[in-house]
Amino acid sequence: MTSPHRATALLLATTLAGCGVGPRYQRPTLDVPGAFTAAGTQQQALPPIDRAWWRGFGAPELDRLIETAITASPDVQAAIARVIQADQAARVAGAPLLPSITGTGNQNWERTGSGSSSLSTSALGGAASSFGSTSALSGLTTGGSRYTETRSYQAELSASYEVDFWGQNLDALRAAKASALASRYDQQTVLLTTISSIATTYFQALSYRDRLEIARHNLETSQHVLDAYRGRLSVGTASLLDVSQQEALVAGYRAQIPSFESQYRQEVIALAILVGTPPEKITLSPVPLTSLHLPEVAAGLPSDLLRRRPDVANAEAQLIAENQTVRADVAAFYPSLTLTAAGGLSSLALSSFTGPGTLIASLASSLTQTIFDNGQKEGTLGEAKGRFRELAADYVKSVLQALSDVETALTQQKFAAEQEALEADAVRTAQRSADIAGAQLQAGTVDIITVLNTQTTLFNDQDALAQVRVARFTALVALYKALGGGWTIPERS
Repeated sequence: MTSPHRATALLLATTLAGCGVGPRYQRPTLDVPGAFTAAGTQQQALPPIDRAWWRGFGAPELDRLIETAITASPDVQAAIARVIQADQAARVAGAPLLPSITGTGNQNWERTGSGSSSLSTSALGGAASSFGSTSALSGLTTGGSRYTETRSYQAELSASYEVDFWGQNLDALRAAKASALASRYDQQTVLLTTISSIATTYFQALSYRDRLEIARHNLETSQHVLDAYRGRLSVGTASLLDVSQQEALVAGYRAQIPSFESQYRQEVIALAILVGTPPEKITLSPVPLTSLHLPEVAAGLPSDLLRRRPDVANAEAQLIAENQTVRADVAAFYPSLTLTAAGGLSSLALSSFTGPGTLIASLASSLTQTIFDNGQKEGTLGEAKGRFRELAADYVKSVLQALSDVETALTQQKFAAEQEALEADAVRTAQRSADIAGAQLQAGTVDIITVLNTQTTLFNDQDALAQVRVARFTALVALYKALGGGWTIPERS
């Protein structure tokens, strides 16, 4: 709860602060289209996306990995730490808007005399104005020598306040607050990026395992064909060349297995880094990618991205912060007024602080105006203006990147869906050919070239289908990320 003294100080600061100087913030002009080209005729506003959008895939294991990463991911924890730093920086920036108060306590004892050295002790705390000293003198005679003893005690409070008439300190505080807000948007960007990376890596891992299982199945099938040709060779209905060609095919499929196993393991290791867990503790259950769902998500309107992309919000918050810095640098050209006041007690004896003593007080004001600084203020202002222009370009780029991300994800999703349908049809066709060739092989009415061709076509189509299937999942993850993952700029109270 705010104390009366603090409330009074805030009121004083608000009263003494004048109107700010410098350019007011204006959002850069943006050329935002009315609809996404890849979305076709869809031009409806974006419906709310579930913040836990990854649950729509129906993968409990993925849900657990992401829940762990939200609290354990090093990237997320580092982003949270940056938010804390930015908040404290804003606190520091706001300090000059209120008076600074310091307390000082001073005690002095000095003894001097003929035939002896002098001794003085002093205790000083804080920083205070000099008010002179009050002393108590007493004469002592010891062994023919005369000593003079001096004692004094002093306690005082001093306050200093810079009148923020031109709004320099207020603009500095607003810049720090905008930077703190930008750090929060950055933290949300890091979180969304981490979650999306986990989902993409998880689906890639499942895909490599699916392809590994396909390769093992193809190896087993081709081995059966090899066994059949070896049987035919033993009875003279097949040549050594037929067996040798089938052996080459079997060897090729066997060589693919270590590669798929390695790629699968590498994806699991990458998952561990993203989640913030040692790789040894990550074990994925044997879930085929075909058992998961592909949820539907609408792209909405391009204008929605300005408030639903944390990276875009971060870029604008940085731009606003730099605009406030420019205003503060403009205010630095104007005179500054500082008020100081101090008061306290001075006494010849420590016990007299509870009774009558000497009251000391002072009140002063100073007006400061820079006459010549060799262009320092102009250089500082010019640097801030240049930084503002840079951040303005970065903001426009972030909006263009957001639009591009959505268009790219929509395009990938659309054509991946078409390609999967075509690949599924190709697999069905190749499977029929392989079944016919297998039947003719059993009857001994087919040559090795036909069998090799049907096997190769089927195996290649099956592997291609597995690859395009994961492309649909990763494209959908990219679309969720491009649309902000359900995040929106919080309503300001």
